[in-house]
Amino acid sequence: MNKEIILQKLNERQQKAVKMPKNGPLLIVAGAGSGKTATLTSRFLSLLEMGVKPENIVAITFTNKAAAEMKSRIESSLGSSFGDLKSFIGTFHSFGAKILRSDARLVGRLPNFSIFDSSDSSRLLRRILKEMNVDKSFGYSFFSGKIGDIKSDLLNVESFKESKYEKDRLAAEVYERYESELKENNGFDFDDLIEKPVLIFHHRPETLLKYQKKYTHVLVDEYQDVNRAQYLFVKLLGGESGNINVVGDDNQAIYGFRGADFRNFLNFDKDFKNANVIVLDQNYRSTKNIIGAASALISQNKNQRPKNLWTDNEEGEKIKLFEHADEETEAGWLASAIPPLLNSGSVAILYRTNAQSRSVEQSFIENGIPYQIFGGLKFYDRKEIKDIVAALSFANNSSDLLSFDRMEKGFQKKSSRNLKETLPLKVKSLSPSELIKFILESTGYLNLLQKNFPNFSERAENIAELTSFASGFSSLSDFLESVSLFQSSDAAPKSKNKIISSRFVNIMTIHLSKGLEFDHVFVVGVSDGLIPHQMSFSKSENIEEERRLMYVAMTRARKNLHLSFFNLPSRFLSEIPSEFMSFENCAELDDEERYISI
Repeated sequence: MNKEIILQKLNERQQKAVKMPKNGPLLIVAGAGSGKTATLTSRFLSLLEMGVKPENIVAITFTNKAAAEMKSRIESSLGSSFGDLKSFIGTFHSFGAKILRSDARLVGRLPNFSIFDSSDSSRLLRRILKEMNVDKSFGYSFFSGKIGDIKSDLLNVESFKESKYEKDRLAAEVYERYESELKENNGFDFDDLIEKPVLIFHHRPETLLKYQKKYTHVLVDEYQDVNRAQYLFVKLLGGESGNINVVGDDNQAIYGFRGADFRNFLNFDKDFKNANVIVLDQNYRSTKNIIGAASALISQNKNQRPKNLWTDNEEGEKIKLFEHADEETEAGWLASAIPPLLNSGSVAILYRTNAQSRSVEQSFIENGIPYQIFGGLKFYDRKEIKDIVAALSFANNSSDLLSFDRMEKGFQKKSSRNLKETLPLKVKSLSPSELIKFILESTGYLNLLQKNFPNFSERAENIAELTSFASGFSSLSDFLESVSLFQSSDAAPKSKNKIISSRFVNIMTIHLSKGLEFDHVFVVGVSDGLIPHQMSFSKSENIEEERRLMYVAMTRARKNLHLSFFNLPSRFLSEIPSEFMSFENCAELDDEERYISI
């Protein structure tokens, strides 16, 4: 392996990061599109070149995809010698599992333990709640969330036992029963794969020392996304030598809602003394206009590491901003604007919430535009939508026993029996949207979802979107016919293994788009209440995370970026200088023309 070959494709900043001395902490602040993966991979190869043994290096990622990409790049550089590589390259969870295979006995398990996935864990917890005869008003999602918090944030269970709140004291009992059952089954859940090694490291200094000597150099990808357990995992493992190399971008920290704490990234050089900090600020992905606009937006955040993202790419077209009357006209505009672009590169539609896919899917189905949904179910395949549509189908046709069977499974049986009597009688007097509201009120369905699903707010937004769409119909049969025709369409590809494609429009949430890039990006629903989301309004730090989310959306685009809104424009739009944008009002204006400040 020739060191010069490693470095020849890197810019000056990247080379500086890669050539840093092998010992000591290193933070690589990698701006969007700045070649993060290439730099981290080259750093790995450089450590080998500097004499670090392969078996002493561990490279930790968040996803299997990132690990596979890193392995592929290393293999292409090392060639036939890659097979001799004994380094660990994989996810946090797979590395935790590797440690537990050797030391499971220290936490009361045997090495042949089982790993309970989310479905297994859910079934176990629900059984425990039933056996403990826990009041159903407390809800499954409360206990599931508390168990996750205890493990991810390494909370003290004793503090829950001493709480003045009955729910917390009960949560401690449920947690201990859940842990006991896992141990009895010789199993770990996913959170255990991080938490248990941390506990071993903390309580067994001799075991920690063993791993510190074994893994003398630790590389971590996407460090801004670590939660408390992952942070302590890395800090304890690398504490003896301090040879910790991390890479990430605080401006792309968008997972606070699931426990990530980007302050770990901001405080890296405080946690690890004498740390070297290298900032990669040259973007290779986007045009100057896109980078200028995104940089101006993110500069409004106070909590960040200052950086000045720039690019040698062409100026490019201005960002196009469109105003629409509502989400339906926005979706119609997408159906006309996107097809001409499909032959000129990849196209993506990004939105803040899953519920926003409904109008887009509807429009694309009607216009025969091929698309694929990333990382989630199509709108009418979502549980809560299928439950409501089943009730509406039964209301329209009381002989539809398949729909009634779905009702009994989706709602409580008593509620279903009551609906069986009352719902068909309401069809003539209530519109489709009013029928949905009647179903929700009669069954307490929203409360049921809240108790049983941690992602309740997302499911409630889906139902609200269905209700809004139904309000455009006066006849239930017409509404159900529209839904049925939509469901039966084959315009969306059926492949489960989705890849970025220029043959289909790629549709996804902004969160799922992180790490991806497309030639043409359409960010829809750039409206206050959607992005920033209305649930973020109460705290400035939440608004900052929403701004980072908008920044991630904008920096997915290579060539063209389109932003569109309806109702009240997002406050973020006023933070983008007008020199980077052109504006077109597509809304149907009845009285006087409306303006926005951009």
